[in-house]
Amino acid sequence: MIDIKLIRTNPDLVKAGAKKRNYDADKIVDDILAIDAKRRELIAEVEAKRAEQNAASKKIPQLKKEGGDVSELLARMKTLSAEVKEYSAKLDEIEEQQKTLLLSLPNMPDEDVVAGGKENNEPLRYFGEKPKFEGFTPKNHVELCESLHLIDYQRGAKLAGAGSWVYCGMGARLEWALLNFFIDEHIKDGYELMLVPHMLNYECGYTAGQFPKFSDEVYWIANPTSTEKKFLLPTAETALVNLHRDEILSAEELPKKYIAYTPCYRREAGSYRSEERGMIRGHQFNKVEMVQYTKPDESDKAFEELVHKAEHLVQELGLHYRLNKLAAGDCSFSMARTYDIEVWIPSMGIYKEVSSASNAREYQARRGNVKFRDTDGKTKFVHTLNASGLATSRVLPAIVEQYQNADGSVTVPEVLRKYVGTEVIRP
Repeated sequence: MIDIKLIRTNPDLVKAGAKKRNYDADKIVDDILAIDAKRRELIAEVEAKRAEQNAASKKIPQLKKEGGDVSELLARMKTLSAEVKEYSAKLDEIEEQQKTLLLSLPNMPDEDVVAGGKENNEPLRYFGEKPKFEGFTPKNHVELCESLHLIDYQRGAKLAGAGSWVYCGMGARLEWALLNFFIDEHIKDGYELMLVPHMLNYECGYTAGQFPKFSDEVYWIANPTSTEKKFLLPTAETALVNLHRDEILSAEELPKKYIAYTPCYRREAGSYRSEERGMIRGHQFNKVEMVQYTKPDESDKAFEELVHKAEHLVQELGLHYRLNKLAAGDCSFSMARTYDIEVWIPSMGIYKEVSSASNAREYQARRGNVKFRDTDGKTKFVHTLNASGLATSRVLPAIVEQYQNADGSVTVPEVLRKYVGTEVIRP
C-alpha cells in the first residue's frame, strides 16, 4: 500500500509512477485526495464535539454542586452524543472508501526502472553459451521425458486434467534432487527453512498484495461446515511475508532470512500454446522461495544478495541463462523492481523464467503492519523482498534439453549426482 502522506504531498509523482506501469491512476489519486480532505474535516468535527462533551461532563457536577440547572447541559450532551455517533459512522464509511482506493494502486516502481511493458525489459548479462549439438538432432524435453520415463503426461492429465503431470522413477529423483540441492545451498547461506501451510486465510493474500485485485487467480477452498474460506498458496512468498504480520521486530533481529519449499497452485496457468507444452506451464509446480525482511537502508543490498543467490544455483547447474531487468509494466502489482533469471530452452529457441527476484519496499509491510523498532526508538515499516530459489518446472526441462546426448540419454549435472545416484539417465 502506498503511504497516504506521499499521495498528499506529491500526487503527481504517484500518478507518474502508475503511468510507468501503463496504469492510469489519475482519477484514483484525485478521488483519494478528495476523500482524504473530507475525512480530515470529519475527524476535526468529531474531535471538536468530543472536546465539547468532555467540557460539559466536567461542568455538570460543578453546576449540581452549586445548585444550578443542568437540564440544558444534559440535553446538549444527548445531542452531542447522537452527533458524534453519526459523524463517526460517516468517518468509518469514508475511511473504508479511501482504503479501497488505496488498495487499487500498484506499488511505485523504483526511479531507475524504465517505463512500459515487457518489450522494454533489459537483459543485463548472460551466463555460458547456448548448447551446440554435434552430429545429432536434439529432442525437446517432452520427447526426452517420455522416452526416459521421467514424466507421465497422459496419466497426469487423467488424474488432474490438462496442465498436470506425474514425475516417475528417475524423473521424481531428479526433481527431488533439485529441491534438496536448493535447500542445502540456502541453509548453508544462513537462511531458516520453514514448512508453511498450503491453505491460507484471506489476510495472507491481502498482505502479499494479491487481494482484493487478483483474488480470482487463486484456488479457493470452502469449508462445507462453516463460512470459513481459504485459498491454496500461489507461492510460498504469500505465507512467508505474513509470518510477522502485526508484529514489531527489533532492529537487532533484522534481516530475517527465510526459505520454504511448497508446491505452487496457479489458476491462471495452463495456457496450452505449443511453446508452453509439457512442464513449461502448469496448475501445480514445485518451488523453493526465499524471503527477507530488512531495514529500509539495507534492502538494496538484500536485493543484490537474492539475485546473486538465484544466479548461483543456475550457474552451479551449468545452465545457459540470462538476467533480465523488468520494465515497470512487467513487474508484479506489489513490486518496486524485479529481475528475472531466464534459462534457455533449446527446442523452443527462447528463454523462460525460473526465478523472479523482487523488492516490495514497504508496500507489503504497510498492508501487513510489519514494523521494527529502530535504534532511535521509533517504529518504522520493514522492507520485504523475495526471490525464487528456484522453481523446478522449467529447470528440469532446461537440464534435460541442455544436457541431452546423441544416444537419447541425459547427463546429470555434477551437483545433483549425489542426490540422484547416477551420472547419466539412460533410455
